[in-house]
Amino acid sequence: MAELRHSSSLGSRASSSPMKRDDELSPLVSESRPDDDDDDDRHSARDRDRAFWHQFHSLCPPHFGDDHRVSPYNSRISMLLLLALALAGLISVFSIVSRLNAPYLCKKDGITLHCPHVKESPSLWENPYSATTSWKPCAERRPGGISVVAKQSANLAFGFADIPRENETNGYIFIHAEGGLNQQRIAICNAVAVAKILNATLILPVLKQDQIWKDQTKFEDIFDVDHFIDYLKDDVRIVRDIPEWFTDKSELFTSIRRTVKNIPKYASAQFYIDNVLPRIKEKKIMSIKPFVDRLGYDNVPAEINRLRCRVNYHALKFLPHIEQMADLLASRMRNRTGSTNPYMALHLRFEKGMVGLSFCDFVGTREEKVKMAEYRKKEWPRRYKNGSHLWQLALQKRKEGRCPLEPGEVAVILRAMGYPKETQIYVASGQVYGGQNRMAPLRNMFPSLVTKEELATQAELDGFRKHVTSLAALDFLVCLKSDVFVMTHGGNFAKLIIGARRYMGHRLKSIKPDKGLMSKSFGDPYMGWAPFVEDVVVTHQTRTGLPEETFPNYDIWENPLTPCMCRA
Repeated sequence: MAELRHSSSLGSRASSSPMKRDDELSPLVSESRPDDDDDDDRHSARDRDRAFWHQFHSLCPPHFGDDHRVSPYNSRISMLLLLALALAGLISVFSIVSRLNAPYLCKKDGITLHCPHVKESPSLWENPYSATTSWKPCAERRPGGISVVAKQSANLAFGFADIPRENETNGYIFIHAEGGLNQQRIAICNAVAVAKILNATLILPVLKQDQIWKDQTKFEDIFDVDHFIDYLKDDVRIVRDIPEWFTDKSELFTSIRRTVKNIPKYASAQFYIDNVLPRIKEKKIMSIKPFVDRLGYDNVPAEINRLRCRVNYHALKFLPHIEQMADLLASRMRNRTGSTNPYMALHLRFEKGMVGLSFCDFVGTREEKVKMAEYRKKEWPRRYKNGSHLWQLALQKRKEGRCPLEPGEVAVILRAMGYPKETQIYVASGQVYGGQNRMAPLRNMFPSLVTKEELATQAELDGFRKHVTSLAALDFLVCLKSDVFVMTHGGNFAKLIIGARRYMGHRLKSIKPDKGLMSKSFGDPYMGWAPFVEDVVVTHQTRTGLPEETFPNYDIWENPLTPCMCRA
């Protein structure tokens, strides 16, 4: 039971327990200590001082004790020892100061230079400058496209020898980019990469919404098509529509003869060479579906991964009016206090669908829990079964950090990190499950919390309401431009934001809470505020969006370090 205690009991856990009282109080509770406690503290401090000085006297030469009946000889020795100690202390201090002020040697462009020390104090809003200078982005377009050496290496390693010359095409490929805006973005990047592997012409992808994302947005309604095609012209040939010579366009959408199916998830470049290329050569135009996560990361050439980054960070640009509106919202966030202020962007994943799909347990009324159980049984009957195993499953998932953070939990974590009540927070979220009651702890602790609907007028947003993805694009850009970005659960949105901020320089913080450790802290009824703060601060010192070394099967969207960034 203690493992699942949170939100509603945050105040009691944050305050000091009878078994363990902290010197520093939680911001969630206000306590006043009686005068007697202060007297006791003063007495205990005085007692400690007496004990210390008693030990000090016992260690000192007789000259410093109470007995002044000492010989002149002993007095002279004591004075000499004192002078020697004082001289040694002065030399040590001088050495330390000199070392602090002296320049140290560093290398720049292979040349050894004298570099001044830069002492940086910890910041709530930025990563240390010294930690952001080792890597730089290097996926941008280069004259001539992929280098000849890299291309030859890729051909030898992955069997690209059968691919014709760059000025020829093996055929056309067509894909549906399914899901929400960010899943579509990843699919588009993968489509360009597959077209490169196959040396095929890419037909502009169609944005296909599923049953959740009911929207008819086209590629040209959200992205700058001209920039997309022009930027990638040295990498892949892209056309706006199906070729005119292919008359039966409906066949491309419906006929199994024109569809490549059964591509495994995270397929290798070699798989496409062996299984997809022959069919494209035969039919000249083929669609690939499904296409979600159908290209791997560590089983394709590095240049292909670099091309995906080039598409993601350079070729895919939102339309100018979307960029301009996002700039306006970001500007308003930075001027909400009457003067320039930093702002935090919080991606809050606590919609009804996310709560249901997680199969985690959350604080709520009995009626809420019954309705959620019915919802899960209806939407995911095979996972729900008879419901008897769900309690143990929820407990395990929370221990492993696989449950979305509640608004109240997020608030306590941010306060423990040191963010004050006045922090300006932009919330990117769908409709929060539980409504205003669920949001109340977060709003109480951070009153300066707004959404795009509160930041912009209705007239300003009317032009974006026609397309759900346009509104999602505004959230994406305002979060991308924020001084601090905080995610509360996984997903493509947070993954792409953190990856882009790493790629662009990683000076700005991107905080990824350790939900597993936080669940243990929230479930400990005897943990006071001070040790909780220490846990939060220490744990998240390395979770602020700096580049990390990648490991096998680690996707490049959250951490583009290895293929897309170079040593500065």
